[in-house]
Amino acid sequence: LKEKVTMGTSRMFRIFVVLGSAFMILLIIIYWDDVGASHLYLHTPVSPGPKIPHHPPQQKPQTSRTPSFLSDIDAFVNQFLEPGTGEPTDPVPVDTSNQSEKAEERYIPRREWKIHLTPVAAELRERQEQRRRLLQEMCANDSMVFPGKNLSFDDIPNKELDHLIVDDRHGIIYCYVPKVACTNWKRIMIVLSESLLQDGVPQRDPLAIPRDLVHNNSMHFTFNKFWKRYGKFARHLMKVKLKKYTKFLFVRDPFVRLISAYRNKFELRNDDFYRRFAQVMLRRYANQPTPPASVDEAFAVGIHPSFSNFIQYLLDPQTEKDIPFNEHWRQVYRLCHPCQIQYDFVGHLETAEEDAEHLLRQLRVDNVVEFPTSHRNLTASSWEADWFSTVPVEARKELYKLYEPDFRLFGYDRPESILNE
Repeated sequence: LKEKVTMGTSRMFRIFVVLGSAFMILLIIIYWDDVGASHLYLHTPVSPGPKIPHHPPQQKPQTSRTPSFLSDIDAFVNQFLEPGTGEPTDPVPVDTSNQSEKAEERYIPRREWKIHLTPVAAELRERQEQRRRLLQEMCANDSMVFPGKNLSFDDIPNKELDHLIVDDRHGIIYCYVPKVACTNWKRIMIVLSESLLQDGVPQRDPLAIPRDLVHNNSMHFTFNKFWKRYGKFARHLMKVKLKKYTKFLFVRDPFVRLISAYRNKFELRNDDFYRRFAQVMLRRYANQPTPPASVDEAFAVGIHPSFSNFIQYLLDPQTEKDIPFNEHWRQVYRLCHPCQIQYDFVGHLETAEEDAEHLLRQLRVDNVVEFPTSHRNLTASSWEADWFSTVPVEARKELYKLYEPDFRLFGYDRPESILNE
């Protein structure tokens, strides 16, 4: 009997040990789920990007996965691009900015976007509609032919996309055209993108930004810089932003723009333009086989290329064999590619104040920045006859052919009085 009691006690002890072990295992499992796992999550960085695939780290992504990855980029970028792409009376988007990410890589809805309760004047809306419609019609018109017109956006060389400035903070793309108030519009873009700090605070006064800094390439994020940052996905991201962002440019009468370029670069002391271009003009067309070495020496003896020499230089086939047109006299269709990019806003320097006010309102930033009023002397279109009086009529007609696409694309009349003298 005593032996049976001992065996029963031993059996009960083993049962209690088994039950106790099971209880401890259960307790450990519960503890891990409620505490251990949460501790793990707290120390695991959270990324908004695509999930890491479950394959060995050393395995490189296959080329066949590229379309899927592009789709991921589209989805990721779109979540930041969707807000605020409607009309100026849309509700204010919520600020979802993340300070840990580079500002230029994301489209950050801004709290300061202004809401207007009154519509834009009908005549201003109609003006823009006419200008956009004209661009579409001219680009579809087979009778007007010019280099690069029928290229796809993918076929435009990267180096020719350097005039498209991107502001990811407000969803804006600006194609700048030299000699068309581009200095002040570049200032506006610097203010909006907050790329310049003054005592740790973004610069809000456009006119306080020095001219040399305005034209410093490092101050602007342009399309041609996408390759360095995004590699083979650069062109895809460009097209995503072209689709979502507001795109604008400003133009002016092409002949008046040439006069302005000549006055600014050759009638004023500019040693860089003198050495690169004026010396060439003087040697080829002004009987100056050994022109002065510097602009100061040339101005001291009253030597500089005439406006007629400048036109000869533009018409000379050798010019572009040596080097492409400088941006100050390169045609707008070559700078901004209006047949590949559907611009939302086309401003004219001749209506600059009205267009600037309309554009800033359309961008909903007219309470953030104002377009600076220029007090500098502007080249007037009424001066064209005087400037071209020294240019032979045949040369004027050849010059018109060279810039005819700009005249027709942007609605400028053929200058009959100049061409038919």
